[in-house]
Amino acid sequence: MTSAGRLLSILVASTLALPALAAPPSGWRLVWADEFDVDGVPDPARWDYDTERNRTGWHNNELQYYARARLENSRVTGGRLVITARREALASQADYGGQRYTSARLLTRGKASWTYGYVEVRAKLPCGRGSWPAIWMLGTKGQWPVDGEIDIMEHVGHRPGEILGSVYTGASNWPMGTGKTDRTAVPDACGAFHDYHLTWTRERIRIGVDGRDYAERVNSGNGDYAQWPFDSPQYLLLNLAVGGDLGGDVVDASLPWRFEIDYVRVYQP
Repeated sequence: MTSAGRLLSILVASTLALPALAAPPSGWRLVWADEFDVDGVPDPARWDYDTERNRTGWHNNELQYYARARLENSRVTGGRLVITARREALASQADYGGQRYTSARLLTRGKASWTYGYVEVRAKLPCGRGSWPAIWMLGTKGQWPVDGEIDIMEHVGHRPGEILGSVYTGASNWPMGTGKTDRTAVPDACGAFHDYHLTWTRERIRIGVDGRDYAERVNSGNGDYAQWPFDSPQYLLLNLAVGGDLGGDVVDASLPWRFEIDYVRVYQP
């Protein structure tokens, strides 16, 4: 994910003239999916939880404690995954780090990863001030930003309806001041479900919503891993952060927040 410094490098995507893409490319097949059709905790065969920095504190000055397999924070119900951020302190947990908020960060690391593909996530976002939901991917080799990051969707409650898409590498990232982020407007992102999608091939990465791409990164083909680490596997993350450098000040009265995901689908050639 990202920090406030990235705001300085946002590129407005209105100048991009990208063609519509209403479905996976012709001939690509579904290779992985979760339709969230079994109530309870998310499917442990598909999802794990990232709790590694609960004790020490999360990146970007975020304020949440990420709970593991706790229904109050991540629950499948009525055909949807609901990630909920709450105003509460779980001081009894062994890895508690003093946080006043709880949430969840699900990921497919160690269970599923892909090199190239069309990733589609249908979701409805929270708009409470301080909320920061994200749909994103990280390289399995584990070194950031060298192994790459693809942000399919980010949104913050203090700028409702503005969707962010980013691609980070060793050569292009926000700590160096070289990161590139595009944005598009989805005015009812917090009131309705929308399809957030990524098309990732050897030649390029495109990020879009509702069948229209608004961000693109092209592989120069020079073989420089620092510029293009995206010929290696990435895994998927879904999370709802609280506050932080990008999320901003939290209005407690707006909690709890619900980040609802209708389905996740991955297609490959």
